[in-house]
Amino acid sequence: MDRPGLTPERLTRAGAELADEVGFDQVTVSALARRFDVKVPSLYSHLKNSQDLRIRIALFALEELADRVADAVAGRAGRDALTAFAGAYREYARDHPGRYAAARLRLDPESAATSAGVRHAQLARAILRGYGLDEPDATHAVRMLGSVFHGYVSLELAGGFEHSAPNALESWEWIVDSLDAMLRDRSTR
Repeated sequence: MDRPGLTPERLTRAGAELADEVGFDQVTVSALARRFDVKVPSLYSHLKNSQDLRIRIALFALEELADRVADAVAGRAGRDALTAFAGAYREYARDHPGRYAAARLRLDPESAATSAGVRHAQLARAILRGYGLDEPDATHAVRMLGSVFHGYVSLELAGGFEHSAPNALESWEWIVDSLDAMLRDRSTR
């Protein structure tokens, strides 16, 4: 028998919260069933399996992160937009480490094409238009920003910057400043 109020959306949100608490790798249908104090089979009317749950959490996290970044960059341009984009990305990862890990889940091509991952690239391209980059430099820059932000945030979340000076925020700001300078230098305008 289904527990009243259980829906795929509610289970996805609870799975995302669980990911932040215990790590995305630990999220399973069984763990979610324990959270709702129900038997595992009762969740299978809402979820196919643990992989379905993981994909739903990944899609949810991508959407949530895209919304946060879009809000941060609205009305901004150039260095200000880049700083807002970077800051929103870093803050999301720090606020929601499990969801951030979920957003890195490799999706099948169809899911990826319809996910908010497309919005992430569009937001990055919108910021980069202010730098006047032509192709293929614009695509290289989108990939560079994603790589730098993800690499830094991943190392920071793993504690990689805790035992040395300067502090992680100071290094982050230095990196964003350096990215801005490099993008302005590569500008075709």
